[in-house]
Amino acid sequence: MSLRIRRYRWSDLEAVCALHQICLAQVGLAPGDGVWYDDDFPRINEVYLADRGEFLVGEAGGRVVAMGGLRRIDDEVAEMCRLRVHPEFQRQGYGARTVLSLEARAVELGYGRLLCDTTLNQCAAIGLYRKYGWREIRREERGGYVVLYWEKDLTSTMSVLPQ
Repeated sequence: MSLRIRRYRWSDLEAVCALHQICLAQVGLAPGDGVWYDDDFPRINEVYLADRGEFLVGEAGGRVVAMGGLRRIDDEVAEMCRLRVHPEFQRQGYGARTVLSLEARAVELGYGRLLCDTTLNQCAAIGLYRKYGWREIRREERGGYVVLYWEKDLTSTMSVLPQ
């Protein structure tokens, strides 16, 4: 099934929130556990779109199965966040397509560097970041989880999806 990536619309809110919950539960996390939060979802337009950011959703079979956002940190740096792929659609390249779309959009928006984080138990995300040239910069314990922080310099390397 092919993935169509597009910009978030307000009508996606329920599907985006559900996808977030499903993906967190898959790796044993829950909003409010000291690591994750979800107060930005009702404010996607404000937090992401209106402040030189982006929020993308991926549709397959008429439903939202992937998502990810870019949140402005400063004039040069953005944070890639909310990267999620529904468990039924994982291992099909949807995460890679979403990351690459967000990286390309960050370049279009004029950012030179991206940051992101994930927990140690999110093995698929860790593998994806390593595969596409992200560099782990530190780890810390938060809420009983080990959080890994990553960065990617967009001025020297851009990821490309393998053929």
